[in-house]
Amino acid sequence: MSVHATARIAAAPDGRGGTALPVLESAGPLALRRTRAATAAGPARGAAPARVTVVGAMSAPLGGDRLALEAVVRDGAALTVDAAAAMIALPGRRAGDEPADHAGYDVRLTVGAGAVLHWLPEQLISVTGSDLRTRTRVELGTTARLVLREELILGRHGEAPGTVTSRLTVHHAGRPLLDQQLALGPGAPGGWDGGAVIGGHRAVGQLLLVAPEFEEKPVSPRMLGDTAVLTPLTGPGALVTALAPDARALRRVLDDALADMYR
Repeated sequence: MSVHATARIAAAPDGRGGTALPVLESAGPLALRRTRAATAAGPARGAAPARVTVVGAMSAPLGGDRLALEAVVRDGAALTVDAAAAMIALPGRRAGDEPADHAGYDVRLTVGAGAVLHWLPEQLISVTGSDLRTRTRVELGTTARLVLREELILGRHGEAPGTVTSRLTVHHAGRPLLDQQLALGPGAPGGWDGGAVIGGHRAVGQLLLVAPEFEEKPVSPRMLGDTAVLTPLTGPGALVTALAPDARALRRVLDDALADMYR
């Protein structure tokens, strides 16, 4: 039996220099817990951040599941969202000879003027036989700040990956800032494992940073080691794209890039 569930978060200034969570609605396998706020990456600005940790309440997503997570950070608020563990995309049940249905996971983020969102989930692991389609849509106000990390691990140790299609769409002040899609695994177009895409690597990640100062002073494009690159966007943003042999190496590259951007 498939699961259809939408979890919701809303963050707003609490009037005392902090951030309140007027909406914190868990649903299905997405259990939301307010946790102690850690020191956010980057300089402190505006309200002190609230922190929400996503805890997996059951195995998900499986084929046929339709999951969604919505977060709204209202003007002047600050929110960090992380996860207690990696998300594992699993195969669904098959009906006779029929192929299993794909799973869907949608993330919808809205960040208001002067608000800050750090979206830092753990890795997504694509298991053999799974088929997951993810979509992340972000709407940013004119002076919003965003740190968004995505990490995809192709298969558990010693196994082939499933199929995963991931799309990230970001609008800033109503204008497109970034729109890209990545398809990997046996159901993806040919060449996904070749030198023009991932070149045999097992871990793929990106780190998106949006801040008003990038509008006036864009970052300089540069390589970050042999398999990662920092790219300025047309607008107040910068994108780090990285490949690595495993999850640990990928996280190290993205953490180093984030620390370097905020020196």
